[in-house]
Amino acid sequence: MKGNRLFEIIYILLDKKNITAKELADHFEVSQRTIYRDIENLSEAGVPIYMTKGKGGGISLLADFILNKAILTQEERKEILAAMQGLNAVNKDEFNGALSKLNSFLGGNNENWIEVDFSNWDKNNDLGEKFTVIKNSIINKNLISFEYFNANGELLERIVEPLKLVFKGQGWYLYAYCRKKEDNRFFKLTRMKSVNVISERFARVVPNKIFTEKDIGYSKELVHVKVRINKKLAFRVFDEFQNYSLDDNGDYIVNLDFPVGDWMFGYLMSFGENIEILEPLHIREEIKSKLINSLNRY
Repeated sequence: MKGNRLFEIIYILLDKKNITAKELADHFEVSQRTIYRDIENLSEAGVPIYMTKGKGGGISLLADFILNKAILTQEERKEILAAMQGLNAVNKDEFNGALSKLNSFLGGNNENWIEVDFSNWDKNNDLGEKFTVIKNSIINKNLISFEYFNANGELLERIVEPLKLVFKGQGWYLYAYCRKKEDNRFFKLTRMKSVNVISERFARVVPNKIFTEKDIGYSKELVHVKVRINKKLAFRVFDEFQNYSLDDNGDYIVNLDFPVGDWMFGYLMSFGENIEILEPLHIREEIKSKLINSLNRY
């Protein structure tokens, strides 16, 4: 506890520049005498910390103080390096310089624990480049324009204020304020084409809660669907569902709650001949009708 308190005192002083012993004592719920002992311990450890009396006085650090690696435990150093490696994996080579300096400073090794590749198996995929453009626009608060294919297959033109990149449900999304709709929206990166940065800036901040039914685009009406999936598609069952059971043949029985709409039918039909809709009957009949219509095209 004491080591954590000493570490936190330094960070408080780095942030606030000056603070009284009473304020620190209240923060940590200890006596002022304990705080004075902590200050002495930090000073003996080489931290340039000092106290001034009178009005405006308090506890401070020298203005040019830089946090020494000795303050961090070995585990904390590893966590910092792991976090930086995670950022570097997402941002490719942008953090290489900072990561190299931190690695030397914190006495880490060069073992990289994570690799992120935005592309699929199609070598012509441009998702990584698109991600970088959007990320920089978020940081610099630049508007962006792009063409977007919505769930109805319509090609739309949008100008948005990019707020956050979100990974959800096995895909990357841009959470942004849409100038046309005058509201926050999610845009799937794979459906965004011709992304361009606009010089105009914006000042909007990200709301505390972004995952609402309205933002995600789901209707409030859900339908419960029970399906049987052939054991040949076990890999999809493991990838996409948390809960399932096995029937006597080793096939998978899955219970799902879907938002009502064309997306539901498209998703179920993506399993091809390896899925059977068990209930409800009206969904089973609708899938049957769509399959017959598809067959009649051949």
